[in-house]
Amino acid sequence: MSHSLFGPLEDVAGDAGHEAHPPRMGFFTDTSVCIGCKACEVACKEWNLVPEDGLSLTGMSYDNTGALGASTWRHVAFVEQPAGRASRTDLGMPGMGPPEPAPAPDGPGQESESGEGGVRWLMSSDVCKHCTHAACLDVCPTGSLFRTEFGTVVVQSDICNGCGYCVPACPYGVIDIRPGDGRAFKCTLCYDRIGEGLTPACAKACPTESIQYGELDELRERAGRRLGQLEEQGVDGARLYGADPEDGVGGDGAFFLLLDEPEVYGLPPDPVVTTRDLASMWRHVGAAALGLVGVGVASFLGGRR
Repeated sequence: MSHSLFGPLEDVAGDAGHEAHPPRMGFFTDTSVCIGCKACEVACKEWNLVPEDGLSLTGMSYDNTGALGASTWRHVAFVEQPAGRASRTDLGMPGMGPPEPAPAPDGPGQESESGEGGVRWLMSSDVCKHCTHAACLDVCPTGSLFRTEFGTVVVQSDICNGCGYCVPACPYGVIDIRPGDGRAFKCTLCYDRIGEGLTPACAKACPTESIQYGELDELRERAGRRLGQLEEQGVDGARLYGADPEDGVGGDGAFFLLLDEPEVYGLPPDPVVTTRDLASMWRHVGAAALGLVGVGVASFLGGRR
């Protein structure tokens, strides 16, 4: 099987060399029923022995972890929206402003009355996307990052050399180097648990089943039905994120049902695998090198004459 760097890919495990393998497994996170309890964050840390990473109490949000990182493999985002307005999470990307604010849709969502207009809470448990085309895996020079038989992407920390190439390669800003350790870490989708037929710790602990684990194809069908239910209830802003195999990363192994634009949750609106153009880049480098060699040879022969 030819190994592809971008585009739709039906069998990611087979593309990675797994001849006989189980179905691709993943996460579907339905943010419309997330209550922000952070049980997933705690369960992830406890099962995977992820070290404590400090608390960032800014006084501006209930979010005390801030973002995904080497010691935060699950991050519950809190977005407070005054009725009729939409607050955006800064992506730190120059030249890309947020979309025009959309009115807060009626229907499901974490809503509570506060003052005249009321407030809507948007909560979402973010995690590594386990991309179909994982740039972090493509750039790893030691093989520390590998594709499992379940189609997930895992870091083998014992052979990570801490080069950090994977960090800028990730279009979602998920993987990171742990301070004081020097190696890269991220969500493994509880590889040790699913190998024994168990549910990942975060999904097992989620009290509202906002985090759902299972075969990716079945999860996509389930998500489509859920989206249809919300649309029937008049939720105009609901959408699926990361479920489309035609997107810039070939679809995600962990995808989401959002109640607003991705930027609201701090997610890139159109992620693209950063290694997509590697083949073209190397072709151009090769052509330039051949051109320089040709000029050098011509100069040498011309000088002798």
